[in-house]
Amino acid sequence: MAEAAAELLERAARRDAALEELRALRVALQAVPLAALRGRLGEHHLRALFGLLAVNDREQVSACVSILERLLQALDPLYVIQNLREELQKGLFHPDDSVKILTMSQIGRIVEDSAAVTEILHSPELLRQIINCIGGEKIAVAKEAIKSLSRIAQSQEGLEALFGSSLLGDLRNVMATSDVVRYRVYELIVEISSVSAESLNYCANSGLIPELIGELTGEDVLVRATCIEMVTSLAHTPQGRQYLAQQGVIDRISNIILGAESDPFSSFYLPGFVKFFGNLAVVDSPQQICERYPVFMEKVFEMAESQDPTMIGVAVDTLGILGSNVEGKQVLQKTRSRFQNLLSKIGHQAKNAPTELRLRCLDAISSLLYLPPEQQTEDLLRMTESWFTSLSSQPLELFRSISTQPFPDLHCGALRVFTAIANQPWAQKLMLSSPGFVEYVVDRSVEPDKASKDAKYELVKALVNSKTIADIFGNQYYLRLRAYLHEGPYYVKAVSTTAVEGAE
Repeated sequence: MAEAAAELLERAARRDAALEELRALRVALQAVPLAALRGRLGEHHLRALFGLLAVNDREQVSACVSILERLLQALDPLYVIQNLREELQKGLFHPDDSVKILTMSQIGRIVEDSAAVTEILHSPELLRQIINCIGGEKIAVAKEAIKSLSRIAQSQEGLEALFGSSLLGDLRNVMATSDVVRYRVYELIVEISSVSAESLNYCANSGLIPELIGELTGEDVLVRATCIEMVTSLAHTPQGRQYLAQQGVIDRISNIILGAESDPFSSFYLPGFVKFFGNLAVVDSPQQICERYPVFMEKVFEMAESQDPTMIGVAVDTLGILGSNVEGKQVLQKTRSRFQNLLSKIGHQAKNAPTELRLRCLDAISSLLYLPPEQQTEDLLRMTESWFTSLSSQPLELFRSISTQPFPDLHCGALRVFTAIANQPWAQKLMLSSPGFVEYVVDRSVEPDKASKDAKYELVKALVNSKTIADIFGNQYYLRLRAYLHEGPYYVKAVSTTAVEGAE
C-alpha cells in the first residue's frame, strides 16, 4: 500500500481524519491493488470507518462509503461476517440509503460464500434486520434483501431459520407495512418456492402461498392483476405447476376467464390471466393445456380480433409464446381458417399500428414462423409458408418496407422476421426471386447503428448456415454471404485516396 494511503488510513482509524483527508484516502485507495490492501488492513481500521458513518454529514458519509466499498472488496466474506457483524447490523439501521446498500452488498457476498452463510444463520438479529429491509423505501435495498434471503433459503438450515422460528412473524410484520411491501414478500416466497419441492412445502406450510392464491382469486381486481404475475412465475417450475393443479388454482383461473364476460373490470386482470395460460402451455404441453382449458384459446382469439390495442397486444404476445414450439404451432394450425384470418390482421397491425404494437407483432411473427432445421418436415414447411402468405398479399415486401424505415426498433424487428424464415427453402426461393433482395442483405450501408448491424449479421449467419442455401442462391451469392459472415458485423471497406500534386 502506498505510504500516503497507509498514513491516511491510520488517521481514519484514530477518528481524527478531516473530510479532506478522507477524500484523499478515497482517491489513494483507487490506485492501490486489492492484493496490497489485504496485508496492511486491520479490523480496527474498518471499525473506525464504520464509526465515522455515525454523523449527520452527507459528504463524510459518502466518502466513508466509497472507502469501505474498496476496502471490504479486498477481504474474504467469512472475515467480514466474523469481525464486523455488529457494524453490518448498524449499517442496516442507518438512515442513509447508500450505507444500507453498502451493507446489503456485503451481505450479498456473505450469503454467496458457503462458509460465511452459516454465520448469518446463527445471527437472528441480523436476519431480522435483513427482513425489515424488504420494507425499506429504497427499492434497491429491498431488492438486495430479497436476493439475500432467497439465497439463504437454498439450504435446509436456511429454510428452518426463516420458516421454523420467530422470523416468520417478522416476515408477516413487514408484510403489514403496505400493499407494495406485501407483494415484495410474495415475490420472495415465489423465488424460494422455485428452488425445490421441499422449499415450496415450507412456503406453503407457512401459509404465505395460500394467502397469495387467496388474493389472486379474491374480489379486488387490481390485486388480482398483481398476484397473477407471481403465480405465473410459480408455474414455471414443475413443483409449482403440480401445487397449483392440486390446489385447483388452474381451474379457478380458467373459471375467472370464463366469467370475465360479465365483469366490467375484467380488462384489469384478463391480460395477466391469459398470459398465465400462455406460459403454462409452453412449459407444460400446449396441446394438453388448450384441450383441457378451451376457454384460454377462445379468449386469445377474441382479444386478437377485438379493436382494443391493449388486448390485441396481449393476444399477439400470447400467440407468439404459444407458437414458439412445434406442438404449439400444430395446436394453432388445427384452428384452420380462423388462425389464417388472424394472421392477416397481425400483418396489417405490423404495418399500421402504433410503434409498440407493431414491434410486438413483429416479434410474434418471428416466433411463429421459426422452425429449427431438425423439425423441418414437409408438412411443417408447408404450414409456415402458408402462414407467411396469410400475413399480406406481398409479405416479403411488407417486411422489407418496414426494414427500410428510419426507426431502429422496427428495422431490427423486420430483420428478425427474415432471420426466422432464412433457413427454410421456400423462403430462400422467395428471397432470391424478389428483385434486389439479396443485394439488400449484403449491403452494409443501410445499417445505421450497432443493433441494426447485429440484426443483419444474424440474418446473414442464418442464411449461410442453412444446408440448402448454396443450391438455391447459387455460388455467386453464396460466396458473397460467406464473405460478409467472415468479415463480421462491423466491417468497413478501406477507401484508398491518391494525393494529387498541387491539390488543396
